[in-house]
Amino acid sequence: MSMIDPKGAQPEALAKLAEVARNHDGQPVRDGVTADQETVPIPTYPKLKQDAATRILREGVTKLDQGAEEAIDKLPDRMADRRPGQS
Repeated sequence: MSMIDPKGAQPEALAKLAEVARNHDGQPVRDGVTADQETVPIPTYPKLKQDAATRILREGVTKLDQGAEEAIDKLPDRMADRRPGQS
């Protein structure tokens, strides 16, 4: 299983969108935004995400334990303040 980085991924685009949203005239404060440790995509195996989503949906329908918590625990932490390199 290999990590997949979608071609054309632009994590800096989200940072730019947030910056424009904060600036009331709709213009970015700075011209260029580059990806850094805060905005770099978190690589994830798509099959792990699919497995977790399937188990969550099954639990919602059947109301029985389908192992969703264990599947979720296999995914990387998506919270920026807990990512490696963050202070």
